[in-house]
Amino acid sequence: MNQQQRSIIAIDGPAGAGKSTLAARIASRFNLLNLETGAMYRAFALKAIENGVSPEDAAGLEALAASSSIRLEASPDGNRVYLDGVEVTSRLRDNSVTDAASKVSVHPAIRKWMVRLQRELGENGRIVMEGRDIGTAVFPDADVKIFLDADPVVRSQRRYEQIEAAPAAPIAAAESVLREMRERDQRDRTRALSPLQPAADAVVIDSTSLTLDQVIARVEEIIRERLGLA
Repeated sequence: MNQQQRSIIAIDGPAGAGKSTLAARIASRFNLLNLETGAMYRAFALKAIENGVSPEDAAGLEALAASSSIRLEASPDGNRVYLDGVEVTSRLRDNSVTDAASKVSVHPAIRKWMVRLQRELGENGRIVMEGRDIGTAVFPDADVKIFLDADPVVRSQRRYEQIEAAPAAPIAAAESVLREMRERDQRDRTRALSPLQPAADAVVIDSTSLTLDQVIARVEEIIRERLGLA
């Protein structure tokens, strides 16, 4: 199998940096499967909420994980997420779910379980996988590693606009979104296992003053260079 056939592209970065949009466009451009790992954490957080398990309850979460299955299925409109065989895609962008996902993800047992699932999903290659620790923990041997970042204020504004544009969106205040994002950044960067940080061999791209098309063009250039594509 040549490098292009087995390619694994890892896109990491903090919340609101634009990873999901970038991964979807890159997957489409290079005919790769897009695996959104953040959706997996949100699905598990949703189950914890529905079962009354606190995101701070490490033992309770570990027990819940033992009886949980999470599956991603590619579709023309993006990944469909299945939790215990039931599609939950439309429920995963609720603020309470995204906040809980950040909290459950700090527990080492949950991260180890998720890394195992993510490796199984990507074991055949030809994937774009985005998250917080893909290039450092899930696929440290990925062919291409991108760390996408941006100023917290810019990231929070992007997330605010995303929330406001969603159907039946809850009323959100920009200040509240910024505060929650800073708290999430702090949890992600200081957790004991696989803290959010660029892999040593990742290309760091600051998208604060870049348009989406500029970011995509830069990443396409990196991928072509690393994979030896014309």
